Amino acid sequence: MTQEVTNEIVETTPEHEQLWKATSQVLRGQVSEAVWFSTFNDAVAVADDKMSLRLRVPNTFVRDRILTRYMSLVRGALDEIGASGRELRVDVQTATAFDVLERLAPETQQTLDEPLIFERESGQKHQQSDVQSQRTRGGKGAAVGLNPRYTFDTFVKGASNQFSLAAALRVAETPGRSYNPLFIYGSAGLGKTHLLHAIGYYVHEHYPDLEVRYVSTETFLNEYVDGIRNNTIAAFKRRYREVDVLLIDDIQFMEGKEGLQEEFFHTFNSLHGANKQIVISSDRVPDAIPTLEDRLRGRFRWGLITDIQPPDMETRLAILRNKTERDGTTISSDVLEFIASNVTSNIRELEGALIRTVAYASLNKIAVDVELAKTLLTDLLTKNSVKPRTDEQLLAEIAEFVGF
Repeated sequence: MTQEVTNEIVETTPEHEQLWKATSQVLRGQVSEAVWFSTFNDAVAVADDKMSLRLRVPNTFVRDRILTRYMSLVRGALDEIGASGRELRVDVQTATAFDVLERLAPETQQTLDEPLIFERESGQKHQQSDVQSQRTRGGKGAAVGLNPRYTFDTFVKGASNQFSLAAALRVAETPGRSYNPLFIYGSAGLGKTHLLHAIGYYVHEHYPDLEVRYVSTETFLNEYVDGIRNNTIAAFKRRYREVDVLLIDDIQFMEGKEGLQEEFFHTFNSLHGANKQIVISSDRVPDAIPTLEDRLRGRFRWGLITDIQPPDMETRLAILRNKTERDGTTISSDVLEFIASNVTSNIRELEGALIRTVAYASLNKIAVDVELAKTLLTDLLTKNSVKPRTDEQLLAEIAEFVGF
């Protein structure tokens, strides 16, 4: 394992892209959405020799976090897709001289500790200095933290999610006027984060003057702590209280954090009082979040609370077919049906199972068939299987039912 900071220009190759894509899908099923987006989402596999995987990350903070916390997970993911034994390298792409000169230009000089934003007008990423200065430069219309892959067009509708999807569409079409707040809950990997991004992307496309911000609760906490530490809490408050649509993910991580709950309570009141849209996701209903303040629970009930359930067989199959089409992958129906029938817990694991199977076959130059899928997905099949009841268990259940 090596680590370095470099401004070397290195291109990626389809083989390395596919290797990292398969690895990251396995990883994504093992970490929270907050950890994924803050640590792995911007990592890129760059060309190296065939016996290594070289990741390039945007800064030393992300690099050090991977090296100190997640190396064993990355190596385990490589093992799962049949790429064990590869050397793992993590380095940081430093700014080029052009980047530095551009950053120091008076008309674009901005503070370096603020989050990246995307502006419709320029189509370029830069760093946000202040909400008011952002409005002065290009008006509103900023969309912060959105992933353009997560749209309503790429969300697969099914019986398990159709009500939440309908509510999300309604909110996106009429922000601040319907279901405020919208609270979506469900287990990990079922599409809550996808819906939050889809709402934000739709609003950004159809209401270009509105400012949209997606944030995980972990990032919200980190920015709050940084604001206190660096005496920039006023800028933090403006950042979140002057948006038009706030999408906050994994609100359950606020449990036990009294100061953070206090801050979010006032942010919520400020936005709701100005008819600004709030969308919240959680892995459980508000009443099931321990140590969440009652006043926050009450405000979450002001709007609509809706859930997403694990997808049924038809939806799982549709998700797999949709993914193969988007990725340009050709795979037989029997393999898709096998995966859909046996990986039932959540969408993240479902897509990860498909990518693991396809990547292993591609890297090892073998055909994708059901037998290969059975071999590669043993851990998932065991995890999702239901153990048959013994004769004794059946007799006991019958006796209990008839009153013996």
